[in-house]
Amino acid sequence: MKNSIKIASAFIGIIIGAGFASGQEISQYFTSFGRMGTIGAVISIILFGYLGMVLTKIGSRLNTNSHKEAIYKISGRYLGFLIDSILVFILFGIGVVMISGSGSIFAQQFGMPNYFGIILMTILVMISVLSNVDRVVKIIATITPFLIIGVVILFVYSLVTKDYSFMELGALATEQPSATGHWFTSVINYVSLAITMGASMTLVMGGDESKERIASYGGLLGGIGVGILILIHHLAILAKIDIIGDYDMPSLGLANHISPVFGIIYSIILFAMIFNSAVSMFFSLGTRFYIPRTKKFNWFVIGALLIAFGASFFGFKQLVSFFYPLFGYMGLILIAVLINASIRMKPLE
Repeated sequence: MKNSIKIASAFIGIIIGAGFASGQEISQYFTSFGRMGTIGAVISIILFGYLGMVLTKIGSRLNTNSHKEAIYKISGRYLGFLIDSILVFILFGIGVVMISGSGSIFAQQFGMPNYFGIILMTILVMISVLSNVDRVVKIIATITPFLIIGVVILFVYSLVTKDYSFMELGALATEQPSATGHWFTSVINYVSLAITMGASMTLVMGGDESKERIASYGGLLGGIGVGILILIHHLAILAKIDIIGDYDMPSLGLANHISPVFGIIYSIILFAMIFNSAVSMFFSLGTRFYIPRTKKFNWFVIGALLIAFGASFFGFKQLVSFFYPLFGYMGLILIAVLINASIRMKPLE
């Protein structure tokens, strides 16, 4: 059970990155649809639980060390090449968004130039990602609980101090920009995006656990945890949408409304979660091409980070709005393959 909880915590940390902890993803994918966004958040609990279990189960069954070998085994040569290419593209793209998000924290919270946070994050990720998967999983698992506590505090505060009914707030929420045109496609797109974003690291994490049942339980618990966090985070933002709707990072704005001290604490948590996802993305990207802790792996990761550093200056909110829906639709191919593979997999003897 201990290993399952460890995997679950790490899975949450992988999936919940800058866009979630900042509130920007939640606002665009759920809150902007008001009441229907709440229904969508409930549906996401089921979808994340199932797909998290499938990913860790496949990783453990195949004893995979990178997403490449697992994807080719479950989807074949040609479809495998397509999905592999999509994953590589998404890993790098999400990594860019994560680094950009660190700049937004320093700009919104401390009034500092974006490039300060971007430079700091790039250096920290570069140092951390040149490590093995065990250490990366431990880093992710230890930081995740602080985010959960932070989101719960935001949730309780928002519900206790909201100034309007949820019906009135829902009407205000629908004025916010949405990731897609319909609440249901938004749910599917978000789950697809998040699972695809975390697929590489989750497969490797599952492959690191020899007992398939433990890996499966970890993925299931982690997926359910992600869905529940989405629901309460959505309700927290919805309850204060009249105040924080225009922020790049709504949750950070909400934290500052509680108190300046909590705002600083939450900005640190937010920075840590961006770090979590950035490390996951670039570590997975590197393991796709080279064996970890080799010279080729190190130089590849350094080169990818430098390119991402330059691309991150386009702006966090703009990058989320453009890339995330695109990545979500691209990821539907992987979701279909994962569901098919889980149906075809024979139970262990």
